[in-house]
Amino acid sequence: MRYCVIGGANADIVATTFEPFVPNDSNPGSIRLIAGGVGRNIAHNLSLLGNEVVFLSFFGGDTFGWFTADSCRKAKVDISLSDAAPVGTRSCFLSINNCDGEMIGGVSDMVSAGCITPEWIADKLKRVGPVDAFVADTNIPMESLAFLIDHAYAPLYVDAVSGAKAPKIVEAMKLSSKKHIHTVKCNRMENEIIGTLEGVDRRFVSLGPDGLDVIEGTKTTHFSALPCEVVNTNGSGDALMAGLVHAGPQASVEVAAQVGLRCAKITVECPDTVNKQLKTLYEQIS
Repeated sequence: MRYCVIGGANADIVATTFEPFVPNDSNPGSIRLIAGGVGRNIAHNLSLLGNEVVFLSFFGGDTFGWFTADSCRKAKVDISLSDAAPVGTRSCFLSINNCDGEMIGGVSDMVSAGCITPEWIADKLKRVGPVDAFVADTNIPMESLAFLIDHAYAPLYVDAVSGAKAPKIVEAMKLSSKKHIHTVKCNRMENEIIGTLEGVDRRFVSLGPDGLDVIEGTKTTHFSALPCEVVNTNGSGDALMAGLVHAGPQASVEVAAQVGLRCAKITVECPDTVNKQLKTLYEQIS
């Protein structure tokens, strides 16, 4: 299948402690530089799952941006319609993980994503071509998300990204004339922030180790998490979203949830934000 992803692309600096994190002190651990960004990770995962992916983004105008763009090329993600932000514009995410792989906190510097304006998207959509679905993250401006809601010519999936950015979905729906999204993916906190939202066909709420709730109309269905050995939780939500999209807009809730959970399981068992073993999963389910 062919998908178009619009969203953030950045370098992830992931710091993980060797022992339980001690606040206000220097903690021994490891620090790694990894290509990331919610949109970029989803695009990479979708490519590993055997899909053709067009990624629309602004890469940072620095060495981090070059590094991230190169990661997309290596992942066989089409970035021919993406652009570079002005020189010096940073796109970077710093994550501090506890020794158990759980993120303690992070700092997001996503100025370059602000370049993804409605006008820029309108120009790119003329050249994207046929796709089976669009995927957007809330790193893009609220007005741009509203534009996508109104002008996406295939089912639209939206990732809430974070508690700070989830309100963009609510505001974009108010600004939109269509007021319709096929799927929203969020975690427990983001779900509470979004609250009641009309016009969404399906809402997948990640509960971490407690599994996944799917809200469709007035019905809520719960799916248990798959047993796994947690190494790093960064990127697991992006893998979940990629699995939901890969299942296809016509897939049942049950099928979409199971594919998403399998992708998340594989990802949390890997130190990277994207696990290349997803390619093996694709070979198993194709």
